[in-house]
Amino acid sequence: MAFFSKLRERLTRSSSKIGSGLDDIVGDAAAEHAPAPREEMPAPAATPAPQPVQPGLVGRLFGRGAAARPEEPRRALDDDMLEELEDMLVQADLGVETALRVTANIAEGRMGRRVSSSELKTLLADEIARIMAPVARPLPIYPKKPQVVLVVGVNGAGKTTTIGKLASQFRAAGKSVVIAAGDTFRAAAVEQLQVWGQRAGVPVMVAPQGSDPASLAWDAMVRAEAEGADLLMIDTAGRLQNRQDLMEELAKIVRVIRKKDPEAPHNTLLVLDATTGQNALSQVVTFRKLADISGLVMTKLDGTARGGVLVALADRFGLPIHAIGVGEQIDDLDAFDAGDFARALVGLDAAG
Repeated sequence: MAFFSKLRERLTRSSSKIGSGLDDIVGDAAAEHAPAPREEMPAPAATPAPQPVQPGLVGRLFGRGAAARPEEPRRALDDDMLEELEDMLVQADLGVETALRVTANIAEGRMGRRVSSSELKTLLADEIARIMAPVARPLPIYPKKPQVVLVVGVNGAGKTTTIGKLASQFRAAGKSVVIAAGDTFRAAAVEQLQVWGQRAGVPVMVAPQGSDPASLAWDAMVRAEAEGADLLMIDTAGRLQNRQDLMEELAKIVRVIRKKDPEAPHNTLLVLDATTGQNALSQVVTFRKLADISGLVMTKLDGTARGGVLVALADRFGLPIHAIGVGEQIDDLDAFDAGDFARALVGLDAAG
């Protein structure tokens, strides 16, 4: 529940976009069709105003004598409303195909029914949760030692901080971890991992700047195996889709790792930046050609209105989503929960 509260609070940009959009879809149309207010006839001056009657227990139970709550606006679910809903979901980065599928499921058996914004939010959250439930899986831990976790992604996606947070959390759970700073071309990434390693009490293997990352990966496997480490987490340089040489380098790291252990890497995590929106889908396509991506981590959900792209990723690829990040602190990265994410995304509170 603690992480849901943080998620609900920090998904504001995405949830406001979707929640406000749903309010507008229902409210604007409801206002157009609302009956005009009737003119009130003035009361005769000589008639004394009646004294208010205090409701008894029965009156209080049934709301008599209390101010009536304003009824929430409702709108009939029709083709026009569905088209508006589709457009809003596309703008929220769910993508065209996912938006069409979601609206079709919401419409099934409900055409012509008058719905409120709250009901529409609940229906949408249920559909999003249904799409995402199959992919909400924690990072699997295997008995194999060391379990090699290769972390890939483009520059700035948050690979280094994700490795640091995961290593710290695994260490706190009693696992022994070794980190290999495979981004040998960027000194800042190495320094960042060393800081995380110091915090967590996890050794960080480094190599001279500009040296071969595949060679470092080999050395790290030798050390992790000798020390009986549970996990070896290997950072990699940010691969840009238009840099074929860097992509070939990633393939080389995988080849070298497999010379030491044919089953390694046991996990290949693709870290995605939520602020890139639909571009995250093309990154998944590209990296799947170069490595056997086993799962996703989505970062920076607190800084974007494009959180809906995670729904599109789940719908299109079906890859496990192991964790999501909503900030810089260690506890701002947590396991992905489909129901919590869906409700936070549309601006609802936690399910009872």
